[in-house]
Amino acid sequence: MLEIIQLSKRYGKTLAADSVSFQVPDGRVGILLGPNGAGKSTVIKSIAGLLKFEGAIRIQGMDSKTLEAKKAFAYVPEIPNMYEALTVREHMEFIKRAYGLQTDDRDVDSLLERFELLDKQDKLGNELSKGMMQKVSICCALLISPRVILLDEPMVGLDPAAIKELKQAVGELRNSGCTVLISTHMLEMVKELWDVTFVMDKGHILGTYSREEVGDEDLEELFFQVTGTGKEDREED
Repeated sequence: MLEIIQLSKRYGKTLAADSVSFQVPDGRVGILLGPNGAGKSTVIKSIAGLLKFEGAIRIQGMDSKTLEAKKAFAYVPEIPNMYEALTVREHMEFIKRAYGLQTDDRDVDSLLERFELLDKQDKLGNELSKGMMQKVSICCALLISPRVILLDEPMVGLDPAAIKELKQAVGELRNSGCTVLISTHMLEMVKELWDVTFVMDKGHILGTYSREEVGDEDLEELFFQVTGTGKEDREED
């Protein structure tokens, strides 16, 4: 389970997140929606441990700052961070050692093959395209078999085959009891994945909606209804 409890973050006089609270249970896929400037990035970076904040974040009941919580958590950022002098395979080896994983080469090979990186395993980080970097980041996150995973715009830059594999992987994570939180603008890509949606704007969670409550209602329409954006506004954009 991922719990965000009264999270607040201020940049100077700007309150980017104002007492934000929500939770994603085990075995559920949560979607965080919001326009630019809503405060999503602040929440995401706080969960990932990249920002100081007020309030609390719990991963599987543990304070997110603890080592045990970090071992249970994986993060796929919007902009992948690669080590320029490490190969694709060495990135995976780095993760294995950092997390003390007991996985063998077959587990690494399986992930690399799944995301069509096996023939790219000797390429250096600075030789990879944005899409390939994104796939390496996803593979590194999946390698640790996380109990909670945060994906920020994970499908941007991916080819159709990789998007299909990522969707399948998200489904597998959910079925294994993993907690998944996705922040994305590509709503069409997650329409069959989500269990609960959080709509955020101006530093607040405006609404929380489960699939059971709204059925198969279009996420885009739900977003516009909650944020008060009308058809005319969308056409002007």
